[in-house]
Amino acid sequence: MSLITETAPSRADAAALSAATPVWDPKPFIIGSVILSLFYVGVRIYEQVFGWYAGLDSFSPEFQKYWMTILYIEEPLELISFLGIIGYLWKTRPNDLATVAPREELRRIFYLLNWIFVYGLAIYWGASYFTEQDGTWHQTVIRDTDFTPSHIIEFYMSYPIYIIIGVGGFVYARTRLPTFGSHGYSIAYLLLFVGPFMIFPNVALNEWGHTFWFMEELFVAPLHWMFVFFGWFALAVFGVSLQILGRIKELCAGYEDVVGLEPAE
Repeated sequence: MSLITETAPSRADAAALSAATPVWDPKPFIIGSVILSLFYVGVRIYEQVFGWYAGLDSFSPEFQKYWMTILYIEEPLELISFLGIIGYLWKTRPNDLATVAPREELRRIFYLLNWIFVYGLAIYWGASYFTEQDGTWHQTVIRDTDFTPSHIIEFYMSYPIYIIIGVGGFVYARTRLPTFGSHGYSIAYLLLFVGPFMIFPNVALNEWGHTFWFMEELFVAPLHWMFVFFGWFALAVFGVSLQILGRIKELCAGYEDVVGLEPAE
């Protein structure tokens, strides 16, 4: 009997555990958001200091020192980070998706929301802030290379960072949550990370077009339409939200004592 009690705690024990431990821990979201924002503020200050000083002539030694060095460092680090995060999430995946307790599943759902919130912030920095800045820079400075100071930050730093976070959240959902891991693929979640991800390969088309067509840097130019098209895929977050909210409702119905809520009237 003692073995059964240890491996399958009663509802009363689960309720007590829920009361002692909060379902949602906001610290990962807060820490991730603060670190990401402070990092990009530092990057923006770096651009302000060295953009005009060393970013106008790609053949100058200063350009190689202050800009190409960043490119050579960031790309390997991003690849290592991507493989490390995905490998860790896959290696440490639990095997209890079919039997995960309601409260534990709810805790994992809220942890997934931390991923999604930070992913949204990363998309803002990459696909909005630095992308808008890129158009302004290239309307002001005539490029003599595809690896401009703006592109090194926008395309090859901020885009891979939000891709890593987005794919990481998707893998977490697939390996930790029955809603996304045991019932096929969520089309909404696939669109949520595949769409913004495809902005990165579209960079190749963009640079090819600017190389062979001397175009003005207008956001309405046809060459830029696919950036907007894939960016709109981020609206799939509303579909993911509906799936998550529906599952939360199912978990709470009849299990209020387990998840730490007051019983419904």
